[in-house]
Amino acid sequence: MAGPLIITAELGAADFGWLNDLRRYHYPAERNQLAAHLTMFHTLPPSAEQEIRHLLANVSAKPAPRTFVSGVMNLGGGVAFRIASDELDAIRSEIAERLSGLLTAQDRAGWSAHITIQNKVPARVARELIEALGSQFDRRPIKISGLGLHRYLGGPWETLRTFPFRG
Repeated sequence: MAGPLIITAELGAADFGWLNDLRRYHYPAERNQLAAHLTMFHTLPPSAEQEIRHLLANVSAKPAPRTFVSGVMNLGGGVAFRIASDELDAIRSEIAERLSGLLTAQDRAGWSAHITIQNKVPARVARELIEALGSQFDRRPIKISGLGLHRYLGGPWETLRTFPFRG
């Protein structure tokens, strides 16, 4: 059986490079199976792939959302950048409404937009990174270039298609 589907907000090339470098440096290498990413939906049924592809093609006809890093998040055993964007939140809400009957409890529960750069480390190590980062990235704009559709493969993901914003 095919793995569940995942929807991401795709990062622009320069911001992806910066965030992925941070992730590669701070995330334990033996546990890091993914590049930097911004997950919008975690578990969608593979049987809905064509419907989701059609929906993402329509939603990506909009302009790219203005998006910012709004601070550093303490994940307990890791660190993430909090992401703020009313426009990206509205896009996620639209997708959630259209896929409402397909959403798991996790995806129905709301969304705390973030990009994880460190995880699965002792809390002390995470606190040290938070202190080192400080507030130097607050309100830093980042580019969201499109929406991504991926298949979960038990750890790594397979990218099925990227839908660039066109508006």
